[in-house]
Formats: sequence, structure tokens, C-alpha cells
Amino acid sequence: MLLPSSADPQFEPRAPLSSAVPVTSEPESLAPHATEPSALPPLPLENPAWNGWDVLLIVVLTIVTMVAVELALIFGAHYLFYPRVTIFELTQRPILALFAQFLVDAAVVLYIFLLIEGKYHTPFWQSIRWDWQKARWLMLALGAATFMVLTLLGNLLPMPKETPFDKLFERPRDAYLVAIIAVTLGPFMEELFFRGLLYPVLAKRWGAAWGIFLSALPFALLHLPQYGYSWGILLVILAIGTVCGMVRAATKSVGASFLVHAGYNGAQMLIAVVFTHGFTRMPKGLLEVCFMMN
Repeated sequence: MLLPSSADPQFEPRAPLSSAVPVTSEPESLAPHATEPSALPPLPLENPAWNGWDVLLIVVLTIVTMVAVELALIFGAHYLFYPRVTIFELTQRPILALFAQFLVDAAVVLYIFLLIEGKYHTPFWQSIRWDWQKARWLMLALGAATFMVLTLLGNLLPMPKETPFDKLFERPRDAYLVAIIAVTLGPFMEELFFRGLLYPVLAKRWGAAWGIFLSALPFALLHLPQYGYSWGILLVILAIGTVCGMVRAATKSVGASFLVHAGYNGAQMLIAVVFTHGFTRMPKGLLEVCFMMN
């Protein structure tokens, strides 16, 4: 019995060899080499939502706020509380200077917050990379160790005997307020601006090394009026800013650089408290007290 050709494999129709479907090459757009990491542009180390013009805007707003706050406080205190005290004498009152600094720092923090949350609609803490590191005590210890090292360096540099900063320590009440601000709001605002806002813009454009230096330089220049425009002080504070910038670059955390900054200031204030018996005896300028550890 003959099987139908459809059931008998010997009679199944076969396509001629010449009609075999050729193997086509993969399209060039799907070639593996097009998706290799080496073909992609390198990602920047920092990629903030804001830019240099935003940073400049914050600087301008800070200067305007500083002038407005100081004028309002001085003239307000003169006409409301101290009518017999001259305007010039009020400018020398440490308590007014501290209060003005507090208001300006708070305004700067608000400006940065409104820039990030209001203009760019990005999470504030995440955008500035304010994440706490697990090694918090290590960061504080690094700040204190930096103070000890720079103290030895300060002994080799010319330091002014007296500075405008010393006037803030003439009364124990003012001195303790300075100490509290020096380990809390002061380093918070400075790290927020210099390492949180300014550094990523600089690092994105010129790299981490230049970002560290160019954010540390204005940080040092900002403190010069407090310390009598001494170039020795400039080098010391530039070194502090560089260390904080290196920590920020290495850990990707502004919280870490804040802890280093607070540890540095905390060690300095602790030394001042010990050597002045609780800010009750100030035989020398604060700088000389802090750098007298040979």
C-alpha cells in the first residue's frame, strides 16, 4: 500500500539548496560594540541641577541681606534701646554682630533651599548630598586632628597678636555664644554653601581637584577680615577648607565635611575654654591662646 506523499518522508518536498535563507548580519545599530561602556561619554563626578549663575545669585542676595540686616539692627537698637549710644559704638557691640550673623546665616540657608526646592523642584537634602556617614566620630576626630596639625603649622607662621575676632570674647556670655555658633550654625551654613552648593558646580566643570581648591579659596578669603588680613591665617584656613573639600569629594557627603568642620572648631573652642578658665581670663588674643601649644 502506497502512502500519500504527505505522510511518506521520502516524498516530502524539499527546498532546493539554492533557495536556503541566507544568514543576514546583525544591523549596525544593534551591533554589540555600539552598547559597550567605552563608547558612552563619561559621566561627570558631580551633576548638580543648579549652575554657576545660581551660585552667583546666592552670593548677591547674601551681600544685600548682610547690609540690610546690619543696618536694621544697628539703627533699630539705637532708636529703640540705646538712644544715648552712638551708631559707631553699636557697631562694636559683639551681641549685635552675633545676632546679625545668625540672621544672615539663616537667610542663606533659606535662599539655597528655595533655589533647590522652588526653582529646580528637587529634594533638598538629597540634592546637596547631606547624608550622615556611619563613621561620625571618625569625622569629628579627623577635624580635631586637623586642628592639632595646623596648630603646629601656625607656630611657624606669623600670627597677629590681636584681631577683630578677639572682641567677641571680651565677655564670657558673648564668648559662649560664639563657641556654640562655631560648632553648629557656622559650619553648617559654610559647608552647605561652599561644599554643598559651590563645589559640585566647580567639580563638574573642572574636576574634583580644582573644585576642592576653588571652593576652599573663597572660604579662606571670607574669614580674613575677622583675623586682621594675615597671610598666615589665610594659609591655615585654606588648609582647613581643602581638608573639608577632600572629605566631601571622597565621601560624596556634605554631612561628612560638616562633621570635620565642626570637629575642628570644637577642638579650637575647647582649647580656648581650658586656657582661659571658661572665658574668664583672656591674657592674650584668642589666636595666640589657640596656637600656643608647642
